[in-house]
Amino acid sequence: MLGKGVVGGGGGTKAPKPSFVSYVRPEEIHTNEKEATEKEVTLHLLPGEQLLCEANTVLKCVQEDSCQRGIYGRLVCTDFKIAFLGDDESAPDNDETQFKNKVIGENDITLHCVDQIYGVFDEKKKTLFGQLKKYPEKLVIHCKDLRVFHFCLRYTKEEEVKRIVSGIIHHTQAPKLLKRLFLFSYATAARNNPATDPKKHAIMFDTLQDWFRELERTKGNMKYKAVSVNEGYKVCERLPAYFVVPAPLLEEDIAFFQGRGIPIWCWSCHNGCALLKMSALPKEQDDGMLQIQKNFVDRIYKTVHRPPYETAKTEDLSSNFLSLQEIQMAYSKFKQLFLIDNSTEFWDTDIKWFSLLESSSWLDIIRRCLKKAVEIIECLEAQNMNVLLLEDHASDLCCLVSSLVQVMMDPHCRTIFGFQSLVQKEWIMGGHCFLDRCNHLRQSDKEEAPVFLLFLDCVWQLVHQHPPAFEFTETYLTVLSDSLYIPIFSTFFFNSPHQKDMNMGRESQDSQSKPLNLLTVWDWSVQFEPKAQTLLTNPLYVEKPKLEKAQRKGTHFKHQRQLSLPLTQSKSSPKRGFFREETDHLIKNLLGKRISKLINSSEELQDGFREFYDGWHSRPPSYQGLLLPHLEGPEIKVWAQRYLRWIPEAQILGGGGVATMSKLLEMMEEVQRLQEKIEARHHSQEALQAEAASPPRTSGRLSSLFPFALLQRHPSKPVLPTSGWKALGDEDDLAKREDEFVDLGDV
Repeated sequence: MLGKGVVGGGGGTKAPKPSFVSYVRPEEIHTNEKEATEKEVTLHLLPGEQLLCEANTVLKCVQEDSCQRGIYGRLVCTDFKIAFLGDDESAPDNDETQFKNKVIGENDITLHCVDQIYGVFDEKKKTLFGQLKKYPEKLVIHCKDLRVFHFCLRYTKEEEVKRIVSGIIHHTQAPKLLKRLFLFSYATAARNNPATDPKKHAIMFDTLQDWFRELERTKGNMKYKAVSVNEGYKVCERLPAYFVVPAPLLEEDIAFFQGRGIPIWCWSCHNGCALLKMSALPKEQDDGMLQIQKNFVDRIYKTVHRPPYETAKTEDLSSNFLSLQEIQMAYSKFKQLFLIDNSTEFWDTDIKWFSLLESSSWLDIIRRCLKKAVEIIECLEAQNMNVLLLEDHASDLCCLVSSLVQVMMDPHCRTIFGFQSLVQKEWIMGGHCFLDRCNHLRQSDKEEAPVFLLFLDCVWQLVHQHPPAFEFTETYLTVLSDSLYIPIFSTFFFNSPHQKDMNMGRESQDSQSKPLNLLTVWDWSVQFEPKAQTLLTNPLYVEKPKLEKAQRKGTHFKHQRQLSLPLTQSKSSPKRGFFREETDHLIKNLLGKRISKLINSSEELQDGFREFYDGWHSRPPSYQGLLLPHLEGPEIKVWAQRYLRWIPEAQILGGGGVATMSKLLEMMEEVQRLQEKIEARHHSQEALQAEAASPPRTSGRLSSLFPFALLQRHPSKPVLPTSGWKALGDEDDLAKREDEFVDLGDV
């Protein structure tokens, strides 16, 4: 049943004005309906997917300037997606310029990817929700991947309009139970399919051995230990079954407050310092319990802070950093800049682009996240201090900051396998609430916040500034962000490992019930063919030299970058009383007391940070060493590929990062062919001719929209002239004077 709600569209008996111009005349639609159905594209259903409702004679609108064009087809809604099935002859088939997803088609929208639904009534756009009394003549769907779809329903039968509109609203906006997600229908239908080994693509960190190996890789096994005290989730349901804690910590201490208030290891630096995280203790009003908590924290803190041998700095992310509300509000404003309905709207907002961008604060939030990571790196690298991140549940900003620190400090995390393992360790096993933060169940908007997308945007800034340091490309990050909304992968559809194991049948006592096996998002062959997967790997990646083990002498390994840095002098021995002050500071944070200052004065921190930051950037980068971002104003840019890929007006003809990379690949392939020709001098002439017959690739039709959209023609001047624009003339004239205008792709 459809839930009751507010009427989405206004009433009135006024006949709608015809505003749609189609290549198909209305009288032809009904007379040729039988013939058209024979041409329809077949609806491909995944295992367990069911058709819910459909409508024929729907026109998918392609809006450009003041004209409107449409493609005739059928609009369907299943329990997995909304799909438009048009004439397949209209779809271009160019292997070079297509990046096809095998799960989601070009005209498919997963139900979880729907952001907002609008209806057009008498040329007025209104939000649709609940049960409608009047149905729109046009349906507009805004997607979370920033696509915008327009469907004209004027020529569709009234009964079908009611069914498809009501069905789409209900199945995308009504609150759901976890077990009602398509995830489980798919897993049940594919239960008997042979399962693939997820460990081929990433370390899953679901066994004790995985943590042992990670400790050994980072040389943290001397001070930290992997524990199984939470096996079966008997201590805490928010923690994974296995994790790492300081070696002196007793197992009974872990269970004392159900896993809260415990320093949990994230990563170890080459100098022996470590990055840790800790959740806050429960808030108590009783004085006796408060004293117990204070004594507990005092004892626990000594496991990571033992001056003069080992010191720790606490970083309270709940009080002195971003809030989830700030992140959500900024992104809500930011995404509106890219949900463009037509060319007129694009050019109308383009003249105030920078002011709108600045008012969203999204780029400023990215800058603050990167700066916070660099500050923590300065403590680890230059001051030789442990860093303890504090947060209420240690599952949002802790995941974000700790992951950024590792991407910048650990070259392993900049490989595809290492990055996927990092996400598994810090986000999946770290208990990030993907189900709530992505609002997959549509139960509450209050918990929604794009924290993981913010992390990917921060990583993109690093990839954009230091491309040779990363094995993966920006296209990899873009398709990873899209995968947040594809519910055949279990990776991003649970709040904790416990919730996943409980719902997938792994804790079931029934020996006859076989646990459900879901796909991992890291198996990219599920979504892309091998040729398309090549766009996920960076051909210019500077790999780690094989003979880099030569400098392993002395107590601590020092990479060349560190040896050349003008580092801040490490503090020798803390003053008497420092330990007590730092412990009190930690207790206040864990007991929920908001404080205004860190232990280190802000001036001292700023001076050390600036010296460290400037010192690193004064020297050429080492792509297999420490990597720091540029934080200055213009250096933090818009992730153009993700946010602008569906807007034809924003494309760079023959340009953009991927098109440039394609040209470089052509040159590399040509060099390889020449080398093969030289090697083939001693072989037959036929072999030489065969090599010469291989035609070079061409990127002549590529644009900055590639690989997500084909080269599209668009007007070179705004539809609505404004006082701030000059007459631009034709495209050739625009190209000659391109430096006079701002290019959105370089923002």
